[in-house]
Amino acid sequence: MERMKRVFVNMLLALLPAFALSVVSCGGDDDDDDTGKEGEVTITLSETSLTFAKEMATKEVIAASDYDFTYSSSADWCLCTRVGSNGTYVIRIMVQANTDVEDRTAKVSLCYADTEVASINVTQAGTGVIENVNSLEMARKLGLGWNLGNQLDAHANGVASETSWGNGKATQATFDAVKAAGIKTVRIPVTWLGQFGDAPTYTIKSEWLNRVAEVVGYAENAGLNAIINIHHDGGGSAHWLDIKNAALSEEVNTTVKAKIRAIWSQIAEKFKDKGDFLIFESFNEIQDGGWGWGDNLKDGGKQYAVLNEWNQLFVDVVREVGGENTQRWLAVPGYSTNVDLTLEHLVLPTDPTPGRLMVSIHYYDPYLYTLEAQFTEWGHTAKDASVGSDEKYLLGKLKLIKEKYIDKNVPCYFGEMGNVNRGEKRAEAFRRYYFEYLCKACKEYGVTPVIWDNGSSAAGRECSGMFDHATGKYIREEYNKGHIEAMVNAIENDDAAYTLESVYNSAP
Repeated sequence: MERMKRVFVNMLLALLPAFALSVVSCGGDDDDDDTGKEGEVTITLSETSLTFAKEMATKEVIAASDYDFTYSSSADWCLCTRVGSNGTYVIRIMVQANTDVEDRTAKVSLCYADTEVASINVTQAGTGVIENVNSLEMARKLGLGWNLGNQLDAHANGVASETSWGNGKATQATFDAVKAAGIKTVRIPVTWLGQFGDAPTYTIKSEWLNRVAEVVGYAENAGLNAIINIHHDGGGSAHWLDIKNAALSEEVNTTVKAKIRAIWSQIAEKFKDKGDFLIFESFNEIQDGGWGWGDNLKDGGKQYAVLNEWNQLFVDVVREVGGENTQRWLAVPGYSTNVDLTLEHLVLPTDPTPGRLMVSIHYYDPYLYTLEAQFTEWGHTAKDASVGSDEKYLLGKLKLIKEKYIDKNVPCYFGEMGNVNRGEKRAEAFRRYYFEYLCKACKEYGVTPVIWDNGSSAAGRECSGMFDHATGKYIREEYNKGHIEAMVNAIENDDAAYTLESVYNSAP
C-alpha cells in the first residue's frame, strides 16, 4: 500500500510541468532523528513559490518527505496548515485580502529539528492604485486642528530659530496636552531661512532638520496627524521664495525652483518612512506683499501661473523620492491662501497618485475683528461688529469651497483660522460663539478648521495664544479651555439636536 501511494505521488508530480520541483536538504543528525533513519533530511515540493491576486485565496503545495517536519509562516496575513501522513503531505496556504497599494511577500518555512529544510515563497499583489478617499471622511480623520505657530516658523536676522519669537521649545508634553484636549491634527509651520547652504545642493543643516523631525515625532507619539510646510520663506517676496520677481524673470524663477526642488527633496527623504499621519503642505501664504491686492491684479496672471508651477514641482519632487511619499497626502495653497483667489486661480497639480491632493485656505474674516481686535463682537446679535462678514458671509464662502472641492472629493482645510484673546467677559462670549459657529459650519460643509496659536499670553491685536507651547498648559484657561471644548464639540458632536441653527440661536 505504501509503495502504491509513493508511485501515485510521483505520477502526480510528473503531471505538473509548470511547477518547480525542488529538493532542499540539510544534513541529518542521528541524535535528533526520531525516525531512526540515517542520511539527509529531504522535503520534495511541487512548488517553491506561489503568487496570489489581491483577494483572499487558498492554494496547495504537495510535499513528500519521510520526516515529520514542522511548518510556519513569516506573516500573519499568510496562514498555513498541513494534512497527510506517512510521507505524503499537502501544505495548504491561505492569504487574506491585501488592501495595501504595494505587493507583499511572506515565506512558509518547513523545518526538521529546528532547521529549515525547505521553504515556499509567497507573493500577493497589492491594489496597484490608491482609492479616492471621500473628502468628508478625511475631514473626520483630521478633526479639529491646531497650529504650533511662531515656533519652528520663527526667524531673526534671516535665520529660522525656534525660540526667537518668544516661545519656549516645544516638548512631548505640549503635544500630549493638545491631544488630550480633543484636537486631532497639528500643523507645524517650518521656516527654512538661513538653515540651508549654497547652490547647487542647498543642503539643509542637519541640526535643524533633525529638530523638525523630533517635533514631528512628538505628534506621532501623541497619536496626532501632523502637517509640515515651507512657511515664512515666502514672506511677501522678502526672502528667497520670491513670487513677485519670479513672475518677472525666468532666471529668478529658475533659481527659486532649484531651491524648492532641493529643499522638498531633502524633507521628503527625511520623512520617507513616515505613514499617513504626516501631511506635506507645499507653501504658506505666497503673495507679493500686497496680500492679494498687489501686482497680482495687474500682471496678467503671471504670479498665479508661477505659484501653480511651484505647486506642481512640489508634487513631482515628493513623489519622485519614493517610500511612503508615493501615497502621502499633499496639500497646496492658492494665492495668499485667500478663498476667492484660490477658487479662481489655483490649478490642482497633476499627480501620479490619484486621490491624495488637498487644498489649503486660510480664513480670518473679518480680520478687523479676528486679528486686529478693532471690534469685540461678531454675528447677527453683535452691537459692535465689523461690517460685511457675518454668519451668512461665512456660509457663502463654505458653499463655494464645497462645490469646488469637497463635492469632487478634494479635501480642503482652513490651515489657519483664529480669533485673538480679549479678556472681557462679553467679548470672550462672542469669541466663543465665533469659534463654535465657524467649526460647526465647517463640519456641515466638510472643511477642516485648524486654529492659529502663536503662543502669546496677552490680549488684543495678534495675540492668539491658546496653549503654552513648552508645557501644553492652557493660556488664559478661564476662557480658552472652554473655547477649545466648544470647537471640539462642534466637530465631534453628531447629536441630531445639535445643529448649525441651534448654535446660531445660542449667540450671546
